[in-house]
Amino acid sequence: MKSFRKVLTFNTRGRREFINISADVEGALSESGITEGLCLVNAMHITASVFINDAESGLLQDFDDWLEELAPHEPVSGYRHNGAEDNGDAHLKRQVMGREVVVAITGGRLDFGPWEQIFYGEFDGRRPKRVLIKIIGE
Repeated sequence: MKSFRKVLTFNTRGRREFINISADVEGALSESGITEGLCLVNAMHITASVFINDAESGLLQDFDDWLEELAPHEPVSGYRHNGAEDNGDAHLKRQVMGREVVVAITGGRLDFGPWEQIFYGEFDGRRPKRVLIKIIGE
């Protein structure tokens, strides 16, 4: 069995942003040479997320609106976590959206269902953050 590791780095313009990273993951898979196995993609920061869903702009805006309603950034005094940073809301948003995804690899391709894409969700941006891609298989 082979393994392959690649790290992507993102530095978003805004505090919250969703980025479709499917092409980046597919590129890593191609680079790995692995044709059968599993691909793990995870956010390496506790205020960011990786998730699978539909690549439709209205849905992404719905996620953003829903998360902000669920855990609004302000007032920052509403969170016990806030101290040196004002990101208590970002930790909660990450918990809801998840840390990682695992996708099967079949015939050298990510084995997605209809409309599935991989997204990086940033909830406390404006500084470099990493995403790990770990691929294992043959």
